[in-house]
Amino acid sequence: MVRCAVEGGCPSDYVAIALSIFSFIVLLLWSIFPFLVHKVPRTKGSGFWIPVIQVVASFNLLLSIVMSNNYLKFGKRNWLQSCYLWGVWGEAPLGFGLLLSCRITQASQLYFIFVKRRLPLIKSYIFLPLILLPWTAIAAVIHLMRPLSSRCHMRAQWTIPVVCFHSLYVAILVVVTAAVHHIEFRFDELKDLWRGILVSAVSIAVWVTAYILNEIYDNISWLEVASRFLLLVVASILVVAFFSISSSQPLLSQISLRRRESREFRTMSQALGIPDSGVLTQSEPISRVDPNEPLDKLLLNKRFRQSFMAFADSCLAGESVHFFDEVYELSKIPEDDCVRRIYMARHIIEKYIVAGAAMEVNISHRSRQEILLTSNLARPDLFHSALNEIIQLMRTNLARDYWSSMFFLKFQEESNVRSNGYELEQMTGWNFSPRLSSVHGTDDPFHQDHLLKSSGCSHDTTDL
Repeated sequence: MVRCAVEGGCPSDYVAIALSIFSFIVLLLWSIFPFLVHKVPRTKGSGFWIPVIQVVASFNLLLSIVMSNNYLKFGKRNWLQSCYLWGVWGEAPLGFGLLLSCRITQASQLYFIFVKRRLPLIKSYIFLPLILLPWTAIAAVIHLMRPLSSRCHMRAQWTIPVVCFHSLYVAILVVVTAAVHHIEFRFDELKDLWRGILVSAVSIAVWVTAYILNEIYDNISWLEVASRFLLLVVASILVVAFFSISSSQPLLSQISLRRRESREFRTMSQALGIPDSGVLTQSEPISRVDPNEPLDKLLLNKRFRQSFMAFADSCLAGESVHFFDEVYELSKIPEDDCVRRIYMARHIIEKYIVAGAAMEVNISHRSRQEILLTSNLARPDLFHSALNEIIQLMRTNLARDYWSSMFFLKFQEESNVRSNGYELEQMTGWNFSPRLSSVHGTDDPFHQDHLLKSSGCSHDTTDL
């Protein structure tokens, strides 16, 4: 016991290492689960890279604790076991400090979006390094002053300021969380913030307790072994409990957390409980459309909108119709329901408006900046200018080809059948195959023609 307490390699050390490996695997699976199982496309911006940084910081924290506290027994000490490499840089700015900085960044985003009702003034890729800068400065000072002992322990005059600095960041997180606690979040943002505060405070308390016990009772071997076992176990719990994607990607967290339920929310409008959102149902009424009517009026017809959307998708130009669909869903939310309107507005901005978005729409720079720099994300006319431009773009590039496409003929056929009172017994969803009739082979008038041609969309585009 005495030897392994100093050199490492006690049975309890290996148990703690096994638990830390297991916790990191759980964290890794949790973070990639939506992308592997639900095939969710990877987003751009802070919604993706902040959770990735949290995973990297968690790995750094666990590895640094193992390397700086003699969990493993090495035959000969080398530079890779440097206390300053792992105990200073790995545990602080690249580990625990990075985790806290990520959470403060997420909390500040929630404050600006839901309290100030505007996008953050400072981009997250600038804000996070600024929050992390004090950790880097303190690590550099400690590295230069070299106050660590051969067992990677600090003297009291260094430990107290370091503990106070850790506690300061937890206090900052508490202040920002308290500033948003009155918001009625629709997902788990607030719960995740309070959980992060709790586990980080407990971790600091355990670290301080372990340090005091080891410094006062440094001749008691079993106490040193037990304290470092507890330290790594608590850190393993911390990295799993601290991880959160609800602040950055609320819909993604909702899908992953509800994976055991029979119903999944595939769109933000469904998750927010917007009436009549989601896929079409067979019982939904169908009506005839007049091609001479304005396109924006026709798109209010849900079945027509779905048909037009499928046509646009087949032309690889569906982002405009999807944008119209989600803005239309936003218009259903009452103006006094600011929280739900902000959720939906932020979702639309991240998906369609920001540069490099997954389905970035072709709108003018003026309209884009008007949305990104708005002082009120909940205002009803937020997307008014952009929507007018998108409707004009669809009218110019898509509408003319749609009226002569198989998608419109399919829509007309279903309208005629339903208007005559017939039931479509075999229709289980939108099936946009090239053939419309039940005739097969050479008797089918569409068979030879449309298998050789596209669905009728034009590849000409008009830039605003």
